[in-house]
Amino acid sequence: MLVVVDTNVMLSAFARQSPIARLFRALANGEVRMAVTAAIVLEYEEIAGERGGSAFAAKIMHWLSLVSAAWGTVDVVQPSYQFRVISSDPDDNKFVDCAIVANADFVITNDTDYAALTNAGFKPQPIKPEDFIVRYLSP
Repeated sequence: MLVVVDTNVMLSAFARQSPIARLFRALANGEVRMAVTAAIVLEYEEIAGERGGSAFAAKIMHWLSLVSAAWGTVDVVQPSYQFRVISSDPDDNKFVDCAIVANADFVITNDTDYAALTNAGFKPQPIKPEDFIVRYLSP
């Protein structure tokens, strides 16, 4: 299964006692693959730095590099087209474009703006991280 992970989900998974840490263990052990673009990785780093400082941003970048290089569960894609599915927050389209181009199954997010993807006619669908964990990951 291939997913794209919204920034808020990515950052919250690193909090102590995070209920969605199970998702990131699944990425690390190969149960799930994740697609990213350069723009997504840069956003992860930027927002992590703003919210948790440079050490937190470095921790996330280190985790991504490990998952990508050591475990090979991160696919880097380069969308050449902007689908413009989300009009309420156009910045979220980088995640949608990545998901469509990568042929991902889901965009894991808590953001209601992604509801526009539900009836847009594309394969990737939005799903809350807790729902994804319950439905698709073994305990």
